[in-house]
Amino acid sequence: MTSRNQQLFERAQRHIPGGVNSPVRAFRSVGGTPCFFQKGVGPKVQDADGKWYTDYVGSWGPLILGHAHPEVIAAVQAAVVDGLTFGAPTAGEVDIADLLCELVPSMEMVRLVSSGTEATMSAIRLARGYTGRDVLIKFEGCYHGHSDSLLVKAGSGALTFGNPSSGGVPADLAQHTMVLAYNDPQQLADAFAQHGDKIAAVIVEPVVGNMNLIAPTQEFLQAMRTLTAANGAVLIFDEVMTGFRVGLKSAQGLYGITPDLSTFGKVVGGGMPLGAFGGKREIMEQIAPLGPVYQAGTLSGNPVAVAAGLATLKLIQEKGFYEALTAKTKALCDGLMAAAKKHGITFSAQNVGGMFGLYFAEKCPATYDEVLTCDKEAFNRFFHAMLDAGHYFAPSAFEAGFVSAAHSDADIAATITAADTYFATLK
Repeated sequence: MTSRNQQLFERAQRHIPGGVNSPVRAFRSVGGTPCFFQKGVGPKVQDADGKWYTDYVGSWGPLILGHAHPEVIAAVQAAVVDGLTFGAPTAGEVDIADLLCELVPSMEMVRLVSSGTEATMSAIRLARGYTGRDVLIKFEGCYHGHSDSLLVKAGSGALTFGNPSSGGVPADLAQHTMVLAYNDPQQLADAFAQHGDKIAAVIVEPVVGNMNLIAPTQEFLQAMRTLTAANGAVLIFDEVMTGFRVGLKSAQGLYGITPDLSTFGKVVGGGMPLGAFGGKREIMEQIAPLGPVYQAGTLSGNPVAVAAGLATLKLIQEKGFYEALTAKTKALCDGLMAAAKKHGITFSAQNVGGMFGLYFAEKCPATYDEVLTCDKEAFNRFFHAMLDAGHYFAPSAFEAGFVSAAHSDADIAATITAADTYFATLK
């Protein structure tokens, strides 16, 4: 009998390109039929066939409390009763703005939007408007949403301007984006030496989650802060993924670096579509209606999304929350590495807070080029073996994973046991 997942996927492909509304969901990287989920409870998700999985994707990070947390659900239900949207100010917007500015070290003013992509593209426009410059520096392997300026890959050599990495992106627009190597402070210094007076902003995932998890060096982060400040450029931390995921003060608090602007999504919305960008008052005051940089959105600050975000941000402030989350995530990484070592499998893993990366490589990669040397086919086989055993990891060797507060020690132990069983078959 054909599974309901398969039936739904076949139907979906008739009217949805690729059968999905975001490319990685199609399982093209790992092969096979994607899971269509119908229910989530705590650390578990159920697919359309009724099979349950321990979930290490968590909707790509937002569900730091797990699925359907009772207090978040209650907050959403209460908000819905009063109306879905107004397109006008609400008290909840003020509450979450106050809280974000309290929790995030660099945030003096903030604006709410509906997604991480929207937050990031708005922050870049603001940086360009504030500086009066055009050039943007990003880093190879970092993903900042699907706006045109950011779908750019590295040129043929260091310090070259980028080329479009997606159809539909004008070459003329891509030429204003420079793509450098992540964790290479010297290359960044050279770029500023050559083009310093043209550079509007440097944008970075302070911990990369979109070429698998790559941790920054302190030297690299400090170089960005020093060079942007010295050259009048804006430093943007894209904390859409890391925000409130790696610590209560996000990556900037964890590493002690103060950016000029920060972008948020995922956790900040508690599972609802909500994003935010903010930073220095003098920069944020350039946004309309105060300044000339236009940004707007019909559903920005949506009251239902704000309610979910406020409930989530309240709960993650509980004493010991991040210590427990980090310990669970490290236990998963350490357990998987021990199981692989036991069976002589080339494998490494690491975590930063509640984010983790798994690599079929001798050591954890620190650059995009090192990520490309990992054994992708070995990951794909691992993914399917774990899926069959009821453990759902990101369906791509180039994506980070996530642990939630709802994952128990028993959940993590069961996952490690399943991996151990699989690794034993590879001898």
